[in-house]
Amino acid sequence: MGTMRGAPDMSQRDRVHPGAGSAGPPAAGRSMWTGWIVFAAVILFLGGLLQIMEGLVALFDEGYYAVGSDGLVVHVDYTVWGVVHLLVGTLACLIGIGLLTGNMVARGAAVFLAGFSALANLVFLEASPAWSLLIIALDVVVIYAVVVHGGELESRS
Repeated sequence: MGTMRGAPDMSQRDRVHPGAGSAGPPAAGRSMWTGWIVFAAVILFLGGLLQIMEGLVALFDEGYYAVGSDGLVVHVDYTVWGVVHLLVGTLACLIGIGLLTGNMVARGAAVFLAGFSALANLVFLEASPAWSLLIIALDVVVIYAVVVHGGELESRS
């Protein structure tokens, strides 16, 4: 009670304006939500690496999966699935890097590719349930972060 009536003390000010006592304001045009986009870019990149690993396994060790290729929703050979996963993984890594630069095209591509990846892994669910569910969950997080906070890393000219 050492403060004057009407003048909030430090603990009250921090509840009303979190971060008001920090070292300085965020960079021009950026907010504290920028971390979501960086997080999405890193998750997209790591998810891409996981897709590449999944593609390599599909190409070189068809016996690894729980069912044969005829047990999948889409009856194609595991070689085709391997190529699809390699392409999606490579694109995800490249788009993750583009997302870090604030590229507008990368934002749209990230949402599209994460959606496509989630659908592809939904179809691939029979072959590798845990792995596919992990990739689908990562894709949902990426879509959320990019759609809700996508403008935070926009390049300023």
